[in-house]
Amino acid sequence: MQKLTLQNRKGQNIVGQLALPTGDIKGTCVLEHGWSGKKEQDHIVAIQEAFTDNGWQVFNFDATNSYNESDGDFADSRLGLHYEDMEDVCKWIQQQEWFMGPMAVSGHSMGGYATARYAEDHPEDVALIAPIAPVVSGTLTTESKERREPGMIAKWKEEGVLLRESASAPGLIKRAPFAVHEEWLNHDLLPNADKLTMPVFLLTGTDDGSCPPGHVQQLFDAIPHDNKVFEIVEGAPHTYRTEEDLEEVKERLSKWLKAQ
Repeated sequence: MQKLTLQNRKGQNIVGQLALPTGDIKGTCVLEHGWSGKKEQDHIVAIQEAFTDNGWQVFNFDATNSYNESDGDFADSRLGLHYEDMEDVCKWIQQQEWFMGPMAVSGHSMGGYATARYAEDHPEDVALIAPIAPVVSGTLTTESKERREPGMIAKWKEEGVLLRESASAPGLIKRAPFAVHEEWLNHDLLPNADKLTMPVFLLTGTDDGSCPPGHVQQLFDAIPHDNKVFEIVEGAPHTYRTEEDLEEVKERLSKWLKAQ
């Protein structure tokens, strides 16, 4: 894999890696992780491999303001900035000599939101999309958080910062200011879902407390055509870590890609 660096609209460095298929290249996929994530996470690699196994080259990149190789501080992370990185990367790759169309976009959680949002805003650029456990709207995500932890939003507002230990990096305490939540409320994929005219693959798990099946079902129902698939992985949480869940995600996405 080749490591490549570009700059976003704010002059921050974005680091990504270009993964190639073993045979002929069918097209180029842009892949983005979720909140506080990185390109090397197991579930992101599983998505990447589903595409490369089916002939797509994949530019899998680290979004800014996370715990990875790209610039920025986690305290500055926002859903809108996550999307801007996706938009900037998609514009950049289409200008590279190695780019080969058509273009696909995929991502997990906040990266899933960015995937669908990019396709809504630039449908002419996108051949197919695969949002995995996507954030559908800030309002829906808030409702999920309240169901899981009643009173947590009020506590977050009162204390001004949300503290969470990283599941992938034990000992790392993530500090998210309340402004993260306030900004999330500005985002909603549903009003422009009619712009998703390309083939769509959606997936989430039954035990996903952040982006549960009910949220993704609303997005699926709002897409105005039949070339769409919604897969639900029994027992899977929001972030896929077990070999079984990782294989389910990879196999289901790969099966869909083979049919395109």
